[in-house]
Amino acid sequence: MKKTYIVIMGIALIVLDQLSKLWIVSNISLGEVKPFLPGLFSLTYLRNHGAAFSILQNQQWFFFVITLVFLGAASRFFLKTREDQVITRIGLLLIIAGGIGNFIDRLRLGYVVDMIHLDFMDFAIFNVADSYLTIGVLVLVLALWKEN
Repeated sequence: MKKTYIVIMGIALIVLDQLSKLWIVSNISLGEVKPFLPGLFSLTYLRNHGAAFSILQNQQWFFFVITLVFLGAASRFFLKTREDQVITRIGLLLIIAGGIGNFIDRLRLGYVVDMIHLDFMDFAIFNVADSYLTIGVLVLVLALWKEN
């Protein structure tokens, strides 16, 4: 998978994340819950001033530094991958796109817009970028395990 193609895919993922957040903010009131796929998930609009599970609330300076270090390391790792390391590249792409998506929110708004509420379990409300991060880490672990 060529680096140019994967960069275009990364930009598309970031745009999709930002559009989903824009739609939520424009169509759902803060704290409102709207069923989307009943029994599976609902949509709600929350502002997360912290990290996953709302930990470290209002520590924006910390998140800026950590995100920049994290994105730098992931980007460096991506640049060192070979074209035949497709699974590794996909995992890194998802991680980088998710990190950038939430970083844009923090820079622009001072918080991250969350919107996905799982109806079938008690779990934190999250967003599309968080999904990219989670799936990206799982894919990267699979790729690293498979390569060794």
